[in-house]
Amino acid sequence: MKNKLLALGVGGTILAALCCFTPLLPVVLTALGLTGLLGVVYNDAVLLPILAGFLILTGYALWRQKKQK
Repeated sequence: MKNKLLALGVGGTILAALCCFTPLLPVVLTALGLTGLLGVVYNDAVLLPILAGFLILTGYALWRQKKQK
C-alpha cells in the first residue's frame, strides 16, 4: 500500500507540474476534442491546488514510509 501511495503522489505531482508549467494540457485537450474545457481546467486556481495536494500526498507517503522503518 505504501508504495502505491508514493507512486500516486509522485505521478500526480509530475503530471500536475507538467500541466501547470508547460502547454501540455491544451495540446492534450485539443487532441481529444475537449477544447471547451480549457477555460475551466487550464486555470491557476484549479491546477495549483491540485499540484499542492499531490505534493502533500507525496510528503505524507514519504513520512509514513520513514516512520515504519
